[in-house]
Amino acid sequence: MITNLISIIVPCYNEEAVINETNNRLKKVLSSHFKNYEIIYVNDGSFDSTLSILESFSKTDSNVKVINFSRNFGHQAAVSAGIKNCCGDAAIIIDADLQDPPELFPDIVNTWKENKCNVVNCVRKKRLGETFFKKVTAKIFYRVLNKLSETNIPLDTGDFRLIDKKVIEAFKRIPEKNKYIRGLFAWVGFKHVSFYYTRHERFAGSTKYPLYKMLKFSANGIMYFSKKPLEIMIGLGLLFFIFDIFLASYILYLKFNGETIAGWTSSILINIFLSAVNLICLGIIGKYLGIIFDEIKNRPEYVIENKINFNDI
Repeated sequence: MITNLISIIVPCYNEEAVINETNNRLKKVLSSHFKNYEIIYVNDGSFDSTLSILESFSKTDSNVKVINFSRNFGHQAAVSAGIKNCCGDAAIIIDADLQDPPELFPDIVNTWKENKCNVVNCVRKKRLGETFFKKVTAKIFYRVLNKLSETNIPLDTGDFRLIDKKVIEAFKRIPEKNKYIRGLFAWVGFKHVSFYYTRHERFAGSTKYPLYKMLKFSANGIMYFSKKPLEIMIGLGLLFFIFDIFLASYILYLKFNGETIAGWTSSILINIFLSAVNLICLGIIGKYLGIIFDEIKNRPEYVIENKINFNDI
């Protein structure tokens, strides 16, 4: 029986189809292997019956705690709220969809204790029930992010992981609002150990990360952990400046030698291409400015409507 207080953080958004099964499996593994635990469900503005189901859990089990947002603030904000409100010697972050098996908790905690580490990164060696497109794009994203990032971020690792008290306290001191949490755990440092597992199919319901959200999430990850897109823009500018010098020299050579200067079509194509490059570069700059704008407004990362079974209410 593991005696450390373990916090389980579960962000929830419209999970009525799966949340009962999630709670049953969480309680089964926790009551069997852990002497002290708390389950923190963060309701991220669900508009189905998720909140009422979570409230029913909390009425029958004081180990179940609920944080209810005033509206949907996003998955990363929900994870952040769970971390900032947990009391455990360590916390495990897990989504409600049961793709990451709760039955692995004892092995993850034992890995933490045996290796005397601060973070156990759960690395997906297999991803069952996911499309070829998602698997390939996820693999590409993690590798591109690592190439661009100034911080080494573990490959093929999602939010499913264990973090200890030192990491929790370090995370609480990070003032950023729009967080890319996976990168922040790498940024704070400490000792990391990998734990390999097979990710299962979603138990029920539908994914809360369609393509457009995945693209936005990926862009935030790159922008928050790398200035290299700006450096690439500078490189493109220098490259096209050199190209323009050679092109101008060639045109002047033709002019002074009395040759006809043709190339209306090529000129138009070059202008279209350079205009596209300029718009992309302006978009990248705009994204960075938007991030800065969000931070300087200093609005809270999320707004909590109410908390259940917490001692501070």
